[in-house]
Amino acid sequence: MARLPSATRESVPEDQRADFDELLRGYGSVPKFGPSSVMIHVPRVHRIMNAVNRYLREESSLPKKVQELAILVTARELDCQYIWNAHAASARESGVDSAAIDALRDRRELPVLADDERAVARFGQEFFRKHHVSRGAFQAVLERFGRRGAIELGLIMGNYSSLALIVNAFDVDLREERTEPLLPV
Repeated sequence: MARLPSATRESVPEDQRADFDELLRGYGSVPKFGPSSVMIHVPRVHRIMNAVNRYLREESSLPKKVQELAILVTARELDCQYIWNAHAASARESGVDSAAIDALRDRRELPVLADDERAVARFGQEFFRKHHVSRGAFQAVLERFGRRGAIELGLIMGNYSSLALIVNAFDVDLREERTEPLLPV
């Protein structure tokens, strides 16, 4: 059960009510699920985070398949049920192999991956497990995606780390209509 009640116009900081109103115009109502259900309590930051997320998802030089794999690696390493369930199906649709997704979910050895996918998985797993990325893992990402892509990969994982922290710390509920099995944690 979520740890915060739903935000209302009266519950948000007075100087951020215009931001709240703008977000509601886009959403139609106060979000009940996901990181937005928490972040809307601080509407100005929420609006900024939405802009960052929109850039990373729509303007990144990285292919959707790489983005989705990066998000899943982040979700798995941070045991974030919500992000995992929000992105596993879209990762499959974008071309990430189901066997790789299932192995990630179950923390089994990954099957043979394409070079770009292997670079993403190694980069993320090394960072989240050791809080550092080896020279080899960094070089593999740099060679496959270039400077911009390497930075965007780090930003995607960092962005989804922030979202995972919000979802996990505030105990955000999963949608009932989820399609993916829960992460074994």
